[in-house]
Amino acid sequence: MAHAIRDYVRQGGFMFAMCSATDSYDIALAAENTDICHAVFDGDAPDPDCQEKLDYSQCFAFENFQLITDPMIYEFSDVDMTPLTGRSPRGDQGDYFTLFEFSAKVDPVPTMLTQCHTSVVKGFMGQTTAFRKSLVKRSVTIMGEVEGANEVKYIHGNLGKGTFTFYGGHDPEDYRHQVGDPPTNVSLHKHSPGYRLILNNVLFPAARKKKQKT
Repeated sequence: MAHAIRDYVRQGGFMFAMCSATDSYDIALAAENTDICHAVFDGDAPDPDCQEKLDYSQCFAFENFQLITDPMIYEFSDVDMTPLTGRSPRGDQGDYFTLFEFSAKVDPVPTMLTQCHTSVVKGFMGQTTAFRKSLVKRSVTIMGEVEGANEVKYIHGNLGKGTFTFYGGHDPEDYRHQVGDPPTNVSLHKHSPGYRLILNNVLFPAARKKKQKT
């Protein structure tokens, strides 16, 4: 599945992913040739040298991450910023991230993807809440981060002929959304900055210039 998604982007597709549908792709691609799964998942132990065998060149956005293979820990790797991996607990009242400003002339794509009625957006958690800045590849554009922290929330990059955007967290208007929780009533949050960023990505493919017939 990770191969199919990567090939789609390479051939010119656009991918928008949130929560664990971000770092999990890169972990799968980096571990293509080695077993990283605990026995409870596939019946045998992971390769004891699996960490050293990861191939980060296959990844979309991240590199040099450390795997978390303990099935009792609700994490994949140290890409995700949580209290477990170094994120300071802030709570829903003190959790915010800041959007960068881009020039429409120089960086039209990040400019479109960061269009919002505010530059400061309320944070929210998820299986993957945010990304460790030091593990983001230099080729990737950081569009939103937590000021003064090694924490990135919103990134964009190119792969082959296509592009991808990763957004940490699960639901911008449900700070600690849990599995099984009822869906958020989106109609109650018509001016949500967090939802606006999602909408930017939904509409982004329509903004691409179409080839003119000659």
